[in-house]
Amino acid sequence: MGLAARIVEKKGRLPHIAWRWDAETDILTGAVKRPAAKGAPGLTGSVELEGGDGSFVLLDVAAGTIRGVEVVVWPDVRTVPGLDAPVEAVNGEVELPGRRSQPSVAAVEVDASLAIDTNTSESVFHVRVGPTRPAQPVRVADGLLVEVDEQQELAGLWLTEVPPFPATPEDEL
Repeated sequence: MGLAARIVEKKGRLPHIAWRWDAETDILTGAVKRPAAKGAPGLTGSVELEGGDGSFVLLDVAAGTIRGVEVVVWPDVRTVPGLDAPVEAVNGEVELPGRRSQPSVAAVEVDASLAIDTNTSESVFHVRVGPTRPAQPVRVADGLLVEVDEQQELAGLWLTEVPPFPATPEDEL
């Protein structure tokens, strides 16, 4: 099952996403530093992408647009030397699922295969949702791109400018 996604082109300055690691749980969290428009239609809550291997990525959504990402349970991560996010991306927002949320609905769960690649410095992560396929990258924030495929479904995420995982002091090893 895919997740409907619609590209909305935007002009002007992009917000920034601040990435943070939780060293105890290995959770990577990113939050966009711009609030969503009040009263805008669309889902407000969370979209849970669940891989068959137990992996789990959470998208925080406000008024239908992505405002945060958490990689909670990681699938196997493959290191790809020279991995870079797409340079050719439109600036905009990606609306999910595209209709006003019902008062009792605060979360949507989507079963999908998840795969993650990273570069050698682990500053760029490519999260693929479902099979590899052609997709349009959309820069929704400095540090976050969302991929939408030809069927207008979520195809992936690019997490960029991710800080290094915190080093564990030697006396705690």
